[in-house]
Amino acid sequence: MRFRPFIIGIGGAYSGVGKTTCASLILRKLRGWGAIKYTKTSLYSSITDDIKVLSEPGKDTKRFLDAGAEKVLWVQCPFSELNEILSIAVGMFVEQKGIVIEGNSAIDVLKPDIVIFISGSEDNKFKKNSKKILQLANIVIYDDKPPRGIPVTAKQFKKDDINKCLDFIVKYLGQEKREDK
Repeated sequence: MRFRPFIIGIGGAYSGVGKTTCASLILRKLRGWGAIKYTKTSLYSSITDDIKVLSEPGKDTKRFLDAGAEKVLWVQCPFSELNEILSIAVGMFVEQKGIVIEGNSAIDVLKPDIVIFISGSEDNKFKKNSKKILQLANIVIYDDKPPRGIPVTAKQFKKDDINKCLDFIVKYLGQEKREDK
């Protein structure tokens, strides 16, 4: 049986809702964790671990590295190949305590151990597969009011209370907090 690290998946209602920010905040709190960034392509598949590429200004992968991720991979592929490519990428994290992965499609394929759903204030902007990911959520982070359809068992946090959410995750994982920089 193949080793699978603990996986936290971060999905959201729509693009720009705060998934990368949430992932970066989590990575700041957890020692020894890695991150995967998924980008959908139309033709080719690749897994990039080149630090020069990952460290380019403005890239989400740079934000993960700056947040303290021990290892970062950038996965690019068509959705039809996502299961196979993510399986390979996850297998490359044998030395890390866990992985933070961002994106609704990645959550749908990987079935993370914890699913965090970020909701904005604009319910009418929900992406097509967002409602499905919301139903899988263990934690929901929202702006003003929680979105409709949250699972009964999901923990809820306002974006203003993000530190309470981070403390909850750290406590849940039994991890030692990383010293704030």
